[in-house]
Order: sequence, then structure tokens, then C-alpha cells
Amino acid sequence: MSTPALSTRGTKSSVNYHKDYAIWDIISNLWHPESNPDGYVSLDLAENALMHEELRDFLNSKKLVDPQAAGFTYGSGPYGSKNVRAAIASFVNHHFEPAKKLLPDQIFVANGVTAAIEHCSWGLANPGDGILLGRPYYRAFLHDISSRTDVNVVPVAFGDVDPCGIDCVSEYEKTLLISRDEGIPIRALMLCHPHNPLGRCYSRDTLIALLRLCQTYKIHLISDEIYALTIWKNTVDKTGPAPVPFESVLFIDPSDIIDPSLVHVLCGISKDFGANGLRLGAIVSPANPAFIQACRASGLFSAPSSLVENAVVQILSDAAYVKSYIRLNKKRLSAAYTHAITELRKHGIEHVPGVNAAFFVWINLGTLFKINIAGSTSQDHDVGITARVRERLMAKKVYLVDGDAAGAEQPGWFRLVFTQPAELVSEAIGRIAAALK
Repeated sequence: MSTPALSTRGTKSSVNYHKDYAIWDIISNLWHPESNPDGYVSLDLAENALMHEELRDFLNSKKLVDPQAAGFTYGSGPYGSKNVRAAIASFVNHHFEPAKKLLPDQIFVANGVTAAIEHCSWGLANPGDGILLGRPYYRAFLHDISSRTDVNVVPVAFGDVDPCGIDCVSEYEKTLLISRDEGIPIRALMLCHPHNPLGRCYSRDTLIALLRLCQTYKIHLISDEIYALTIWKNTVDKTGPAPVPFESVLFIDPSDIIDPSLVHVLCGISKDFGANGLRLGAIVSPANPAFIQACRASGLFSAPSSLVENAVVQILSDAAYVKSYIRLNKKRLSAAYTHAITELRKHGIEHVPGVNAAFFVWINLGTLFKINIAGSTSQDHDVGITARVRERLMAKKVYLVDGDAAGAEQPGWFRLVFTQPAELVSEAIGRIAAALK
């Protein structure tokens, strides 16, 4: 008896799984210096392991079931309990400094920013519409925006233009107009601020210019600010763009700039608190109650557990703990970045300097491959070079996000996550260098 056929979307997801999610197989065989020295070294996942012990100890000291055991019921609904939405509102008001005080009812809570992104795509665009996404990008945006909504991701190339500088705005506009002419109407612009994988923030002037662009074409601006508090001092790069401090899109008064109903911000617990496994993210939409209501209507598909909500309330409501956590995290992030850059330089591996946010180093392995393996720096060797480098890395059991998956405009670039123990980062970079000899 033949196996019943999957749906078209089910077939597509099944086929793409091993291409897009090899990491889930790899993490079952991870390197350990003593128990598994021949395992994979992965600097692929955007995880910050630098503060795990501190967060573990904090949460172990708390009670995560409320005294009335309300968490054993549906509580106040599948879109975030009153307590967690109040805690998020208070936290955002303090740390993001919105132009207008945020209220709990302007927040929709889901089981992670991944789900929040899909809610945005589902609620703001129709099947066949497009959402602008600058290159390079967080690779999972493609999946999160498109896989179950049939909304198109429309990549924006920048050439020699700084993707985070104010001149990027004209490139977004050019792509929007081309897409419209090709029959794909643009409904939104997705921003990753701070940027993944470039590790930089957008300036206020650039954000305002992007908001004005969205107003001109009546499209939504979605600002994914999941790395908002992961800003740190770069003490090692002497070149590259000057560091830009983080300012939330919410900080900008939309008056005379954009219809505020077009502005939405995403935030979550995964990155700023090094807790990817605590699945909780939020959509902040201060001036679009209809959108919040639309998200609530499908909230049962993405509701976080009450235990996670209570954990997040405990974290965000303890101002003294948050202050000390952020301060220590910034210190460790800076030291971890310095360690990674020192190791990369020791092996002659080029990186893009000027990083001051998030967990990433954008590294050029293509040039090293051409010099050491191909024996020529000619562009004739650029075709397929990223895949060839990736094969050599996998042969050494080291796993990174490659530029092909992240929309890189030039071949041979990879994203390296530096927020892991120093010994692991050194092992990974040593294997990278060995793979390209």
C-alpha cells in the first residue's frame, strides 16, 4: 500500500527539513574535551551560554507556580497572562523608553519571537504579498515569514551601501518598486535591530528615514528587537564603523513621521537573558488594536506555558537582578568577543569589524580558501565557493551558518557565534583554520 501523499506545503517542509535544520542532528553529537573529543563543534545557534549559571541560580530560588495555581488553568487567555503582559510593559517602558507609555493591552505574547514573526506575517500580509528583508539576514526569517503563510520574502541587496547606514533606505525603496512592478505588492519591511548577523544597531536618523519610507508606501515596519539589551563595548577593533548605541523604534515619536498603526516591535527572553529554551516572545503594537485582536484570535496555536510566563515575570519584575545581570552580561560579551577576534587573527581569518551588539562575527573564509586551497584569488573561483568551504568545515566537524543561507551578497562568508565557552570557541576556530590549510 502506498503512503498517502502529503499536502504541498507538507511536502515542501519535509524536503527542506534536512537542508535547513541539520543542526538538530548535529547537536546530538556535540564536542566535549573529555567525553566526546571527536564530536561536532557548533557555533551555529544564536545562543548565549555566558550567563546560564546566574539565570539558573536565580530561577531555582523562585516559585514558578502561583499561590492560587491559576497557571493550571487557561488563566486570562492564550495571549499572555495579565501578569506577564504587565511585566513586559513595565520592562519595555523602563529599558526601551517608548515615546508614549506602553500598556499591557498593547502586547500580544507568544511562545517565542519565531511565533511572533509568523503572527506578523499572517496578520499583516496576504498570501502572495511580499515583506522586504535586507541582506544578509537571519536565515530563519525565511521560514518564519513564509513557511505557513505563503507570504514572499523579498530580499534587498545593498552592494557597496552600508546595510545599516542611512543610504540603505534608497535600496529598500528600489526593491519595493521593482517588486511591485513584478506583481508582488510589499506589505511590510522587516528590520532586525540590532542586526543579525552584522552585530550593529541602526542610528536614529536611519530608523526615522525607514519609518518615513514605510509611511510613503503605507507599509508596516516590523522591528525585531530581540537583541535590544545585548549591547557591549568593543575594545579590540580599531577599524570599521563607529559603534551606534541602541535606540528602540518605540523611542521615536511617530508624530509627523508615520501612522503609528504601521509600527510593531518584537521582543523576547531568548537572547538578552540567554534563555532560548524559555519560549516567550511578544509583539508590541501600541496603535493597532485590530492587529492585536487578530493575533489573540489564533493565540491558542502559540500560547506560552504558565510556568514560562511565571519565570519571565520573576526575571523582569526584579529590577535589581535585571540591572546586575545586564551589567555582568555586557562585561562577559565584550571579553568573549575579544577572545574570538584574537583567535581569528591568530589564524589570519578576516572579519567585519565594528561590532557592538548581539552574538556574531561575520567572517570571510572564501579568501582563505582561494589562497590556500585553490591557489588563486581570482573571482573565477567564487562559483560554489561557499559550499566547498562548508564541506571542508563539516569534514572537520565544525558547524557555522553559511552566507548562502543568510543571504550574503558575496561568496565565502559565514556567521560565527562567539557567546560560548572560550575553550569551545578556540577549538572551533582551530578546526576552521585546519579545514582551510
